[in-house]
Amino acid sequence: MQPTLADIYAAAKVIRGVADATPLVPSPFMSDKAGAEFLLKLENMQPIGAFKLRGAYNAVAGVQDAKGVTCCSTGNHGRGVAFAARERGIRAVICMSELVPRAKVDGIRALGAEVAIKGQSQDDALAESHRLMVEEGLVEVSPFDDPLVISGQGTIGLEILQSRPDVTTLLVPLSGGGLAAGVARAAKSINPDIRVVGITMDRGAAMYESIKAGHPVEVPEVASLADSLGGGIGMQNRLSFPMCRDLLDEVVLVSEQEIYHAMQVLYYEDRIVAEGACVVGLAAVLTGKVAVDGPTATIITGRNLDMPTFTRIMTGQDVQLGDTIVKGKAYAA
Repeated sequence: MQPTLADIYAAAKVIRGVADATPLVPSPFMSDKAGAEFLLKLENMQPIGAFKLRGAYNAVAGVQDAKGVTCCSTGNHGRGVAFAARERGIRAVICMSELVPRAKVDGIRALGAEVAIKGQSQDDALAESHRLMVEEGLVEVSPFDDPLVISGQGTIGLEILQSRPDVTTLLVPLSGGGLAAGVARAAKSINPDIRVVGITMDRGAAMYESIKAGHPVEVPEVASLADSLGGGIGMQNRLSFPMCRDLLDEVVLVSEQEIYHAMQVLYYEDRIVAEGACVVGLAAVLTGKVAVDGPTATIITGRNLDMPTFTRIMTGQDVQLGDTIVKGKAYAA
């Protein structure tokens, strides 16, 4: 069963005091560029530095009589599961591919979880998580295709509309779809006329390609400045794919160069250190790929980034992404 608004309200009670009530602040610079008030939901202020704590905490709270939990992750979901498992006093094994930045791996280990590095893709990491579930009896917590995870992420939509019921457009970073599905379900249940746009990078965008194909498809996983948007959606996806397909008004793609510039904008104009995945909403507006006509909000999803790479971007240097180079450019508004 797909999560309902009632499930999202229930999740809000579970996470209360732990993973809720992050700030919603205006960006004067982006408001000027957008021609409408532009709001930033600061999920980078979560205890683990990312929104994923909401869904992970809600899901792990529901685990009963298990030897522990496992998941596959590009970083932030793993942090959330590790944090929640530590709070519960249970074992956590986080499965990750070799593409995940070292900073995210170290952050998860610091929370007391075990880390299993497997292969060159999220699919490889997911296979290891499945093995741990079958062979060791751990409960698998999907990063996106789980009703409790989706409900937890949906609490962001609740908080935005509780604070600003006049918001007309939500710009949501899109990967496996747990965030977009939950936020869209909450927002459209409260205001059916609200516009929800999923935004992702233009290379390795699994949900975009799946929606276009009409069913889940596999895509090559490549290095990206928006690394936490990478990975597949699962060929047996039963929740986040149909919800994103049915609830998102559109999906927009942005390039690595556009993400690079938007990261500079967020830092130099709003003084916020954040991952590349956080700024895709800014990039879509700055490039004219999304036009807005009323109060607009986007989600600054996390701050768990590789700081040497961040420093290169802020100082206008080139960034190597696998076999691709993102050309550097000094910031100019």
